Amino acid sequence: MTYTCGASRGRKTTVRGRGERRVTLSKVSRDIAEYVIAEIPELRGDATVIKILQASIAENVATLLHVFENDMPLDRIEGPAAALEYARRLAQRGIPLSAMVRAYRIGHWRFLQWCLDELNRQDADEDLATATNRRMLQVSFGYIERVTEHVIVVYQQERDHWLLSQTAARAARVRDILTEKDVDLNWAEPALGYRLLQHHLGLVAWLPTLTGGGEGLARLHRITNEIAQELGCPARPLFVPRDAILSWAWLPLGSHSDVSWKQLSNMVEHSDPSVHVCAGCVGYGVEGFRSTHRQAVRTQELAVVANPAPQFTDFSHVGPIALMATNVGDMRAWVWGVLGPLAVDDENSARLRETVQIFLGAGCSYTATASAQILHKNTVQYRIRKAEEILGYSVQQGHTDLEVALLAVEYLGSTLLRVSPA
Repeated sequence: MTYTCGASRGRKTTVRGRGERRVTLSKVSRDIAEYVIAEIPELRGDATVIKILQASIAENVATLLHVFENDMPLDRIEGPAAALEYARRLAQRGIPLSAMVRAYRIGHWRFLQWCLDELNRQDADEDLATATNRRMLQVSFGYIERVTEHVIVVYQQERDHWLLSQTAARAARVRDILTEKDVDLNWAEPALGYRLLQHHLGLVAWLPTLTGGGEGLARLHRITNEIAQELGCPARPLFVPRDAILSWAWLPLGSHSDVSWKQLSNMVEHSDPSVHVCAGCVGYGVEGFRSTHRQAVRTQELAVVANPAPQFTDFSHVGPIALMATNVGDMRAWVWGVLGPLAVDDENSARLRETVQIFLGAGCSYTATASAQILHKNTVQYRIRKAEEILGYSVQQGHTDLEVALLAVEYLGSTLLRVSPA
């Protein structure tokens, strides 16, 4: 194993003879590849990908040793061609990015074991061994960090490109199903790779802004699969990218029609914090495929104007508001008309609105409202009385309009509120 490593006081150390380099490099690379494959199950099973992995490791080892020998500056390292190609292949096959990053960490550790063993065999004096060891660690960690940054970018760009190209024809078929009255199942289902005669849950997922590195679609695809797994879907979801930061999806529920919205909301909110998801209601068959999608789209139209924007919204909870949200200006004027001075964006008004909303939902029971808010019953009575003074009417008088207005404010927030009393 031949390399030259800058040591202390400008000295350089050459390890072993140059005639042994080619054979030993091959042995080191092969050993690292075997170790990585044994440790990471996701990288096994595809002979072509394993072959590219071996080439990637061999090029990385050779490049790193060149860096050692020639004191090459790390800011000029772009990443070996085989390493970049390996990142592309993993992205195309949907192998998680985490598996590739872990492969670099494990491979780096195995490489250092070889280096340390070789350094020990040299029986160098203590000062020289210490200086060489420090230099070896500094350079190798810097190299791995830089190359990893490059291959992550390549992986993310390829993943988005692959998803877009792979699903272009599928997206056209989906549009046909959404717009045409008559659908030939014998044609549509094989074309989509998705069964239409079952229960579906439509999703719209998006990122608020473009992200660096082009990893947007990969993140949307990942959270769609996580939701499907959380709901126990019997097959893969139908995922259709709309652009670099927006996707449509249908989750196959088979014969089941029940969804725990609380479970789904918790899962989304504990996942990628920058991804927003909207869901329709569960539908069956071709018409259900269409209706759950329309509902998810209407819910997303509502969510994007909300302030703050909710991370998860389902149509079953905001259906009336989503259907009213075609003109936010008109909705705002209507909410102001119903809530009057209570439609102010401040802490006191928010507290009163919350109590009134819970009070109406609890059948106008002071006791149930106090229990839900963990308040004394007298406090609830005071808040209801105060809200009625501000509104100018009994909260039970305009029951339906008041509930809808409060629901609209709950989801759209300051978008519908006044900055100060009129």
